Amino acid sequence: IFSLFSFNLDTLIPITSVQLGETVTFTCDLRKDSQFSRREVDWYKQSTGDTLKLIWTLKESAQPEFSAEFNQSRWKVNYNENFTNLTILRANQEDEGIYHCGITEWFKNTEWSGSYLLVKGRTQRTSDYTVVQSPLTTVQEPGNSVTFQCSVFSDSDKKTCPGDLTVLWFRAGSHKSYPKLIYTDRNKSKECDKRADPQKSCNYTFSKIVSSSDEGTYYCAVATCWELFFGNGTKLQIGRTLNNMTASFLCLSESLIISFLFF
Repeated sequence: IFSLFSFNLDTLIPITSVQLGETVTFTCDLRKDSQFSRREVDWYKQSTGDTLKLIWTLKESAQPEFSAEFNQSRWKVNYNENFTNLTILRANQEDEGIYHCGITEWFKNTEWSGSYLLVKGRTQRTSDYTVVQSPLTTVQEPGNSVTFQCSVFSDSDKKTCPGDLTVLWFRAGSHKSYPKLIYTDRNKSKECDKRADPQKSCNYTFSKIVSSSDEGTYYCAVATCWELFFGNGTKLQIGRTLNNMTASFLCLSESLIISFLFF
């Protein structure tokens, strides 16, 4: 089963889901206008809350190599000049995460693509969650602390699977990049409002110190019952307020200097 979750007009994150024990294949398109022998192709895995781990690499005309951590009896890679496929045999719960494909050419930045893999159990599991984020936009200066808020509404009567939920935070850059996993919230003791009716709401936050490279849209997602539910996103803009004030101040100063010199 393959689905696309749309975040905005420029951003899509692919979600691939398979049953426990099934085979799953990811495809990475390679540009036809480049020279195959002058680029490097890498496959990475990123588990929730973890850094990128190299699975497989192909450097120029050398023989491709698997990392020692990944057993070649379950991991297969096919490649040619137009595409490369990563196949996982007998998928298990530990395989869940984001799979990244990176293409690096001489004198060019690495181009990334990826997909989030969900591994489902054999029994049917359903749930009903709504994820709402606030604010929609926030403007911050470098060095400031910013807090993103995420409210998760659930209908406990419709949840038929055991276990707690996990909150994931993704960031999509400003240049049409797909969201990347940046943080996993494993703290279960969050502020929850248990109402008399079956519906329950829980509030989650993610805070960070802002740098100039942090601009983009931040998404809260809930992983539960082998499903992933995304929020509406919060757009972080860097330094807009200060830049506008600085520009206004410079224009005012220039006007005062001209007035002083000529009048």
